[in-house]
Amino acid sequence: MSAFIASGGSQEPHPITNDGWYPDLDGQHMRESLRLDGSITDARLEVAAVNAVIEVNRELHSWKYSQMAAGYADLASVPADQIQGESQLLHLYRRAVYCSAGAELAERYRDYSATGDGAERAEALTPTADEYRRDVRWAIRSILGVKHTTVELI
Repeated sequence: MSAFIASGGSQEPHPITNDGWYPDLDGQHMRESLRLDGSITDARLEVAAVNAVIEVNRELHSWKYSQMAAGYADLASVPADQIQGESQLLHLYRRAVYCSAGAELAERYRDYSATGDGAERAEALTPTADEYRRDVRWAIRSILGVKHTTVELI
């Protein structure tokens, strides 16, 4: 294998600053949660994380403004059960963003090698990207208070 492997994952990825209503995100916590190794540089993680924040915030746009109109200053203020000392909405929001970034990284990782082991690893990552996308959908639907499954009779 002659592909370049960046080992630039530092111990302190930059925080991802958000819009003030949604929480800022800890790049190191994201890296650990997604179990990313050094082949994913901090710069790549940051690009994927920023895109994930944009997409998740966009999907929750109307919900956010309805919560703001109800007088909630930030996501942590919206009434919700507490899990590990913080709002379950914060946990769900982080899950949506982390999984969105994880899906992008899982897809992009296969670009580095198309030979032998790399192709096999790419195949192994395909379900992971799909599973990340499912987890994004479920986290967003949970924030919105919508069931995870939609069933229609034909």
